[in-house]
Amino acid sequence: MEEKPWKDHCVLLNKDEENELEIFGYKTQGCRKALCIAGYILSCGALLLLFYWKPEWDVWANCIRCSLEEADVVLLRTTDEFQRYTRKKVTWIDLSTLALPVSSNSDGPLVADKDSVINRAIMKPQLKMRCIQVQKIRYIWDFSVKEFKKVGSLEDSNTCHSIRHKFGAGLTREEQKIRQLLCGPNAIEVEIRPIWKLLFKEILNPFYVFQAFTLTLWLSQGYTEYSVAIIILSIISVGLTVYDLRQQSIKLHDLVEEHNKVQVTVCTKREGCKELESCYLVPGDMFLLDGKKFSLPCDAVLIDGSCIVNEGMLTGESIPVTKTPLPLTESPMPWKTHSMEDYRRHVLFCGTEVIQTKPTGRGPARAVVLQTGFNTAKGDLVRSILYPKPVNVKLYRDAFKFIVGLSVIGVFGLIYTVCVFMSHKKPVADVVAMALLLLTAAVPPAIPAALTTGTVYAQRRLKKKKIFCISPQRINICGQINLVCFDKTGTLTEDGLDLWGVIPSEGSRFQTIHKFPSSTPLPWGPVCGAMASCHSLVVLDNKIQGDPLDLKMFEGTHWEIDDSSTAQDGAGALDTCVVRPGPKASSAPVEGIAILHQFPFSSGLQRMSVVSQKIGEEQYDLYMKGAPEIVSSFCRQETVPANFLKELKMYTSQGFRVIALAHKVLNLGKDVDVSNLDREEAESGLAFLGLLVMENRLKQETKPVLGELAAARIRSVMVTGDNLQTAVTVARDADMIHAGSKVILVEANEPEGSAPASIAWRLAEDSKASTAAPCEVRANTEEKITLEGETCNYHFAMNGKSYQVIIKHFYNLLPKILVNATVFARMSPGQKSSLVEEFQKLNYYVGMCGDGANDCGALKMAHAGISLSEQEASVASPFTSQIPNIQCVPELIREGRAALVASFAVVKYLTLYGLIQFVGTALLFWQLQIFGNHQYLIQDIIITLLVCLTMSLTEAYPKLAPYRPPSQLISPPLLLSIILNVCFTIIMQTCGFLLVKQQPWY
Repeated sequence: MEEKPWKDHCVLLNKDEENELEIFGYKTQGCRKALCIAGYILSCGALLLLFYWKPEWDVWANCIRCSLEEADVVLLRTTDEFQRYTRKKVTWIDLSTLALPVSSNSDGPLVADKDSVINRAIMKPQLKMRCIQVQKIRYIWDFSVKEFKKVGSLEDSNTCHSIRHKFGAGLTREEQKIRQLLCGPNAIEVEIRPIWKLLFKEILNPFYVFQAFTLTLWLSQGYTEYSVAIIILSIISVGLTVYDLRQQSIKLHDLVEEHNKVQVTVCTKREGCKELESCYLVPGDMFLLDGKKFSLPCDAVLIDGSCIVNEGMLTGESIPVTKTPLPLTESPMPWKTHSMEDYRRHVLFCGTEVIQTKPTGRGPARAVVLQTGFNTAKGDLVRSILYPKPVNVKLYRDAFKFIVGLSVIGVFGLIYTVCVFMSHKKPVADVVAMALLLLTAAVPPAIPAALTTGTVYAQRRLKKKKIFCISPQRINICGQINLVCFDKTGTLTEDGLDLWGVIPSEGSRFQTIHKFPSSTPLPWGPVCGAMASCHSLVVLDNKIQGDPLDLKMFEGTHWEIDDSSTAQDGAGALDTCVVRPGPKASSAPVEGIAILHQFPFSSGLQRMSVVSQKIGEEQYDLYMKGAPEIVSSFCRQETVPANFLKELKMYTSQGFRVIALAHKVLNLGKDVDVSNLDREEAESGLAFLGLLVMENRLKQETKPVLGELAAARIRSVMVTGDNLQTAVTVARDADMIHAGSKVILVEANEPEGSAPASIAWRLAEDSKASTAAPCEVRANTEEKITLEGETCNYHFAMNGKSYQVIIKHFYNLLPKILVNATVFARMSPGQKSSLVEEFQKLNYYVGMCGDGANDCGALKMAHAGISLSEQEASVASPFTSQIPNIQCVPELIREGRAALVASFAVVKYLTLYGLIQFVGTALLFWQLQIFGNHQYLIQDIIITLLVCLTMSLTEAYPKLAPYRPPSQLISPPLLLSIILNVCFTIIMQTCGFLLVKQQPWY
């Protein structure tokens, strides 16, 4: 028998990405579909409703399994712990509707880019393609690899040369049409969902369906007033929910709509350049940046010229960033791999604002479209809001189990009622009605709503404290938080840096420190030249703007920026910024310095450098600044002072931010184009100039808040991109690491040659390191970590590089290290997210507090992400605080605890109320009697008012206790209290019932 290719074979969509999905192929069968339609009719729509809740059952019932190639329906399953299913229909795109040239029917490629998935997805000669749409992204069927591939992006396999060669002159008109049809419009369209759709989705919630069934039953039994009261409350509840959802939909629509209609100048082969609306852009289009300020409507790679953009939407920091063109290289490596972590410096991201463009001698700045629509950086952010990762809330899982348990009790009541009424020969209609009545009495319809009651009031109180929430179900989780990760700069410390001093180096010795502010200006010399020119500052609207560190450094020189182009010869002239000594600067033998070319800063490289030229001179200089350890490695060792590390440690251990400066004279010809210099070659053999010392003060709220969290036994961890020594000092100053506690620095190294990967442990106070090989490290570490667990006198600290090595080579040690690690420095955004995830694996409830810069991933990953930035980058964070300090963290935990305790209390109360009513009704049924309509009405209205009133009046307890509220609804204390109460109720009600029965007047 031939083996089916799809049997026991799991195909992945978005492989190795965060939103990875398993995909299964199915083919619709006519007879199965006919049986299902009959089932819908016979069940009065109940089966259809069940299939709405469970799409996988719908597919399994209507279809048979087949290969993806034959499928007309696909079933998608998430690879996370939730394993949620989605059903998608396979559709066809017909290209024959386009007026394509005759050659398109031949064996030649349909689009010029031979590597494009479009050429592998076309079915010839029919000119058709199979596709599916998943979470706003379109996938087309690739016949060569038998997989669905994402469309709407340029292939990552393109090299720097191929991007320029294939797309530098633009696409042909025919290719644009093909790509427009396949990729769809370049627009991030968020539909304002119609009220009827929102209403329909809300009332089909299982809770409301059960409530509708219950109310229908009660109305049939004449409980009119009571049922009407519940209907009014339900209408108010549904109305408010629909209103909130509609408002969120409008806000998100308004946020993205403005970038969908931007006018751009697009160039096409043979037709030249013309203005188009941005929604017609396709991957591969080449467009011009003509100097106007505008928001980018797509992700694009710069191929000519340079520009300055504001990436606040992505990073949370409204700092101008300089973008440089893709290098002119014949390298066979893909363009992203060639530029390594630094590839972002060539990319213009959708939603970011182009502030200024600088053309080259060849003409205006040009860029090639990389991604359009929801494939872009902004599209990805919007999709993370539209399709958030579900939170694994034990409370809601337990609530479901709890309702199932109560339903089982209700079923016993149903059987009891049938037996009693049948024994008295009652009509079948009465038996069914009474049996269902007792079933609904056991399960209070308000339990699911009660779980959210505490959350609603907590959200209202948080709003008054200027903490805004876009994911209310996370408020309950905040009550369980026992570890909070904090970013350092802008979160624990002040945003701005103050220039404290400069320590020049001459003849491989450190000279006398020049402190700031000072009555005498910084004397002219290589250090002054580096501080005046090695930056990415720009003049916008007559104001110098840029990175705060660059700004403070430049201000310390008292020089000024003249942003007009100079009259120099050479290709770099148009891309030139000139700095000149100001009236307060020390006298200098130069008229000014022209900054001809920048090698921009990147967090991956931890350095930046500039090529400059003194006005009136022919000599070219290269200045570099960056992390001291990195800069010193690029310097000639004879120029680095012998006490460099000692001096560096002296300042970083006092909490200062230290930057190193270096210089080199470049031996270049007169007419050389400096923009084509090789970075590695230029940045070698430098002379060390000295250290720049900057001060970063703690915010005044930091210490008291961290003290409050420590008193409540909530761990605080620092996760920063700054220097390790500086981070450890700030942690000590903030009392994250108490006086008397020792800090163990964990230094892990990748394997080199025959030497295996290793870990070195050393006390931060010592210079001696105890190094061990992998096999030895395990035994040694276990002893230390056990000791740490008992005494809590040690804290581990490490940098991002060591963290990555431990993840890769010593993963079994990671949990033991994380249990007592307090400081993580030089962490990249991806490493921050990974760290949060690793803490969650150790059963920590993790909070993450950051200022939005580089923290987006971690803010989304944490149980409770709190952004202190109101930039668009924090839009995906569940919580945003308008007060930019960490005071919001204990406030959020307090409200979370209040909401959690309130939710538990209401569930207990309603459960007892339901069971008491159940026992009372069951006893009355013994006598073939029932509660009157007004009895039910009074009981329920009093309870509803009581719950709402007490909830609204009860504030969160002002002090964070050193223990957390219970996290489990199904736990011995809670179940025992309910069971004992119910037993007591049964005894009292039964005794009362029997006693009353014996009275002569009964």
